[in-house]
Amino acid sequence: MRRRRFSSALPILALLLLAGCGASTLPQVHSEAERLALARQMIAKRQYTQAVELLKSFVSNNIGSAQVDEAIYLLGDSELKIKDWTAAQLDFERLLRDYPESDSSAAAAFSLGEALYGQARGPDFDQEYTEKALEQWARYHHDYPEHWRQPEAERRIAEARSRLASKWLKNGNLYLKLKLADPARIYFHRVVDDFSDTQQAADATIGLALADALAGDRAGAIERLRRLEQEFAGQPLAARARNERARLEHR
Repeated sequence: MRRRRFSSALPILALLLLAGCGASTLPQVHSEAERLALARQMIAKRQYTQAVELLKSFVSNNIGSAQVDEAIYLLGDSELKIKDWTAAQLDFERLLRDYPESDSSAAAAFSLGEALYGQARGPDFDQEYTEKALEQWARYHHDYPEHWRQPEAERRIAEARSRLASKWLKNGNLYLKLKLADPARIYFHRVVDDFSDTQQAADATIGLALADALAGDRAGAIERLRRLEQEFAGQPLAARARNERARLEHR
């Protein structure tokens, strides 16, 4: 009796499953123009996965058409939204390579930086993609000075530079902890020389003084810290420099 009830419920369950699947399928498309229009509608509704499916078909079927460059940009942008960073990178690179005169090229140049930065790992790891993103945003900043996303690019450049500075500072502090003064100096100098506009540069200047002390130049370290106290008087860096100087003087 129980088995018969279960068996009779199977067709109903199958219908419900089919209805659910059907609800997620795309409407029937009768032309390529309709396919692109539907993709735009999906994007407006934030249904980016469906938009990607439509745009991939449009791009494949319309090589050489007047709207293919726009479709490639929309495809890359939709892939960004679903965090498919690698696919987005490839599509933005394709647009910039094959359609450099496109109206979408400036936006693609900015978004390529986003796709690269999305692949970057935290400051504890290799920063290859952070460097690539920084280079791409700098290229965009130079090539499209009138584009509306310039302010955002400047913020992203600052963010990427801060991440790189954090990485080199972390490396310097690690070598300092291992009591290896020369490698520590290399990383601290890199922060001070190449990332002087970041907050990490202040920490690196103190790191340089501590590396001097570690290498046996305690007098030079104290003098460097004294200069920092004067240069940054009234700021937290000056207080830190004063504390480190006092520690070295009473060692």
